[in-house]
Amino acid sequence: MTTDDLRPHLNREHVLDLLARMIRVRRFEDKCAELYTQQKIRGFLHLYDGEEAVAAGVIPLLGADDRLVATYREHGHALVRGVPMDGIMAEMFGKANGCAGGRGGSMHLFSKDHNFHGGNAIVGGGLPLAVGLGLGDKMNRENRVTACFFGDGAVAEGEFHESLNLAALWDLPVLFVCENNGYAMGTALKYTEAETDIHAKAQTYNIQAEMVDGMDVIAVEAATRRALKSIRETGKPYFLECRTYRFRAHSMFDAQLYRTKEEIAAWRDKGPILRFQGWLESNGLIEHGDVERILADADAEIADAVAFAEAGEWEPVEELTRHVMAEERPAPPTLPEPSAETEEITYREAVKRGIVDAMEKDERVFLMGEDVGHYGGCYAVSKGLLDQFGPDRIRDTPLSESGFTGAGIGAALTGLRPIVEVMTVNFSLLALDQIMNTAATFRHMSNGQFGVPVVIRMATGAGKQLAAQHSHSLEGWYGHIPGLRVLTPATLEDARGMLQTALDDPDPVLIFENVMLYNMTGNLPVNAGPVDIDKAVVRREGSDVSLITYGGSLFKTLEAAEELGKDGIGAEVVDLRTLRPLDIETVVASVSKTHRAVFVDEGWKTGSISAEIGMQLAENAFFELDAPFERICSVEVPIPYAAHLEQAAIPQVSRIVAAARKACNRS
Repeated sequence: MTTDDLRPHLNREHVLDLLARMIRVRRFEDKCAELYTQQKIRGFLHLYDGEEAVAAGVIPLLGADDRLVATYREHGHALVRGVPMDGIMAEMFGKANGCAGGRGGSMHLFSKDHNFHGGNAIVGGGLPLAVGLGLGDKMNRENRVTACFFGDGAVAEGEFHESLNLAALWDLPVLFVCENNGYAMGTALKYTEAETDIHAKAQTYNIQAEMVDGMDVIAVEAATRRALKSIRETGKPYFLECRTYRFRAHSMFDAQLYRTKEEIAAWRDKGPILRFQGWLESNGLIEHGDVERILADADAEIADAVAFAEAGEWEPVEELTRHVMAEERPAPPTLPEPSAETEEITYREAVKRGIVDAMEKDERVFLMGEDVGHYGGCYAVSKGLLDQFGPDRIRDTPLSESGFTGAGIGAALTGLRPIVEVMTVNFSLLALDQIMNTAATFRHMSNGQFGVPVVIRMATGAGKQLAAQHSHSLEGWYGHIPGLRVLTPATLEDARGMLQTALDDPDPVLIFENVMLYNMTGNLPVNAGPVDIDKAVVRREGSDVSLITYGGSLFKTLEAAEELGKDGIGAEVVDLRTLRPLDIETVVASVSKTHRAVFVDEGWKTGSISAEIGMQLAENAFFELDAPFERICSVEVPIPYAAHLEQAAIPQVSRIVAAARKACNRS
C-alpha cells in the first residue's frame, strides 16, 4: 500500500458509493423497526441507526479473504460486507431461507461465503474468537486480517483485556474496531469506566491505537487505511476507537429513559449521512438527483427483501435438531487385536503419547494452555514437548481461560486442530461463556455453516487435598449442554486413544482426566491407537447387579465388584466413557441382564449425571428393574481440604459395596 493509497480518493464514484452504503443501511434499519412493530421481526432488535459511517468506512477496505466478527448490532456490518439483503431479512423473520436458516435471528447473522463469522450476542464474546481467527491465519501463513467490531460496553469485560493481551503478545493480524456510542445499554460510559479514552486502554497493551470521529465516514476510512497498512506490513494488531452515537434505543424494548430528546437531536444534527451528504452537495460532488436515485434503489431492494422473507418457508419442526452436531462424522476407528507385547506406562504418559502421536500425524494439531510449554503443564503431561515441537505448537498462554479457550475455538474455525488445556475443571468456569455460548452453539446458530473442531482437556476430581476450588467433578454439568461431546477416559487405552479420535471429530470435544489417575501405572499394548468415543464398555461381566460409572470412579467400582464377588454377587461394571452423547443402550442392555443398577459418580447427587441415568432407566427399562436404582455420589458439600473429610466426601469402595448389597437384598 503506497502513501497515496492511505488517502481516500474522493472522486464522484467513490463518494456516491460511500453515501449509498450508509443510506442503504439506514433505510434497511428503518424498515426493520417498522416490521418489528408489526411483529414480523421478534426477539431483541438492536438497530445501527447513526453508526453507519463506521461500517461503511471500514468494511469495504477488507479483502474477500479477510474475516469479520460482529456484535448483536450487526445488520449494517453484514450489509456492507455483501451478505445479500434478502437472506438477512429472511433471517430476521426466522425463515428457513435466511442467511442462518432462521436459527440465529437478528443477533446472529452468518455467511461463510463472505467470511462473516457472525454477530455475537454476548458483550465482548466475539473478541477471543477474533483473536483465534488471527492466530489460525498466522499459523497457517495466510495473509488475512480479522476485523472485530464491538461496543464500548465490551471494554469492561475481562474478555476484552484477555483478547488484547493475546493479540499483542502473539503479534496477531486483528483490527479491533470499537464502536463507542457512549452507552453500554443504558449506562453512560462515564459511569462505568475510570478511563473513558478507550484507545488508551489498547495502548497499554502495546497495540497501536487511535481515536477517530465515527460520524465522519472519510475520517473512518482514512484511519482504516492506516490500520490495514500497519497490520499487513507488521502482522501486529491495530485498534480503532470510533466515537459514534446510536440515534435509536439500545433495543426496541428500550424506553430510553437514561438520555434526553435534546441530546439525541443534537447528535442527529451531526449524523453521518446528513453530514456527508451536506458536505458533498456544498462542494458540488453530487447532485440532488443522485440522492433520489440512491433512495429509490435502496427502497426497491428492501421491498424485494421483504417479499423474499414473506414468501420464505418456515423450517420444518422435524428438522429442529439438525446442525446441533455434524451430520457427517468419521467412521469409528477400526480397533486391532491388542498386541501381546505391552509396555508399562502411566496414565499421564498415555495422554502424552496421544498428544505426540496426533502432532506427528497432523501438522494442524497444536497444544495451548497455562504452563503447557516451559513448565510441562500442571500435571506434567506435556513436559518435554516444547523442545520437541517448538513454541508455535506447544503454546504457553497467560492465565486467561476465557481468552485462550476462545482463541482455540477461533483457530479451529480456520482449519487447525487445537488442543486447549485448562488446568482444572474449576477454572473452566472462567471459560464457560466461550465453551457454551460459542463452541457449543456455533454450528446450530449458523445453520451448519461453521463447525468448531476443538478439543478441550482438563483435570477433574478430588483426592489430592486441593480443597474446594481445585477439586470438583463438574463434567456432568457439561454433559447437559447440546453441541458438545464429553469424554471421561479412565483406562490407559482410552487416555491415549480418545484424544486421537476426538481430534478427528468435527465438533467440540471436552476431555475430563481425573487427577487421581495420572500416576496410575499399567501395561499398554504397543499397538494401542485411536478408540471409539461413542460407546460405553462393559469392563467386567456379571449377572446380579450393574455398577455403572465413569472416569476416576472406575477402578474403585471394579474393586467393589471384586469384593462383591467374594460374597457370591456377580457385579457387572459398565464404564460410560462418554457422558454426552450417552450410550444408554449399553446401560439398558446390562440392566436388562442383571435387573439391578447402582450408579457411582464423583459429582453431587442433585441434578447430576446419575439422576439422568436413573431417569433414562425409568423411561427405557422400568420393568427390567427388580429393585430401586441406587446412587453413590459425592456428599453435597464443597470438597474439603482435610484428608479424612475429603475421602468421606467422595465415593469409596465400601459405599459402593453397601449400595450393591442393598440392591441385591444382601445388606
